[in-house]
Amino acid sequence: MGDKMRHIEPKDVEVREVFSYLLGGIAPRPIALVSTLSTDGIRNLSPFSFFNAFGANPPMVAFAPSRRGRDGTNKDTYHNLIATKECVVQMVSFDMVEQVSLASTEYDVSIDEFTKSGLTPIASDIVKPPRVAESLFQMECKMQQMIELGDGPSSGNLAICEVVKFHIAEKIFDGDRIDPQKIDLVARMGADFYCRASGEAVFEVEKPGLKIGIGYDNIPAIIKESKILSANNLGQLGGIETIPAADEVTSLKDGLKQLKVSQSKFEEYQANGDYKLMLAAALDIKNDDKIEESIKTALKEKDLDFAWKALLIRTDNS
Repeated sequence: MGDKMRHIEPKDVEVREVFSYLLGGIAPRPIALVSTLSTDGIRNLSPFSFFNAFGANPPMVAFAPSRRGRDGTNKDTYHNLIATKECVVQMVSFDMVEQVSLASTEYDVSIDEFTKSGLTPIASDIVKPPRVAESLFQMECKMQQMIELGDGPSSGNLAICEVVKFHIAEKIFDGDRIDPQKIDLVARMGADFYCRASGEAVFEVEKPGLKIGIGYDNIPAIIKESKILSANNLGQLGGIETIPAADEVTSLKDGLKQLKVSQSKFEEYQANGDYKLMLAAALDIKNDDKIEESIKTALKEKDLDFAWKALLIRTDNS
């Protein structure tokens, strides 16, 4: 039946409530730390969390220097972009998040946020606004379009920018790939909350690519009704391209019979992540719930083929 829901039409509530729902529900959001220059050469630095990438050929990013919520006026970043069509978009790592927060202060237009935040300006190669030395991922950009989405308080402006040069710290690479643990990005949540995208917060989900999975609809009903396997587990099971043949399942069962297992050590096997011994012990004691536990552990270890063979053994028992 699903969770109990609140049903809200934006026209029925105040703008500040709509804004709060967007910030809390659409999260985490990457942070664009944007540097611009005024026509008088005054440096401006401000973070924006309505931001993302939108294509690689050409490389395009977009962020929203929205109107102020209190009076609907446009921010310095907006005015600078309209005048110069240039900016640098930097990503925010954990080590600099407090300084970035300081840069978000509503200083007067004459104030340089580089000075106030203590972040270090360094020269760009193509555009005039400076880069932020502390950022490990910097993009020099030229604005292609500014789309105004409204004219009232908290209305959005969408700055669409082409990346003309990347500057990426060597230390964050793992071969040719950027390592999420090394770049240690932070993202914006609602209210005063942030999210750190490293450590145990980072996990992998294999993309299907050109593989055509069998889908959720081809998973046996008894498995869909499991109290042990989660919806994520079922999603993994639906990703297999071909269900293992009966002789493969029989071969696994025969091999498990050769293993020396103790019924009383199932939890020990589970703690060690040894799903093969888990399944062998579960079969020995004819416990379907423990078979499903072995399937769950195999999926945690990304062994989809073994998980499906164990699943077919489980369905044969029903």
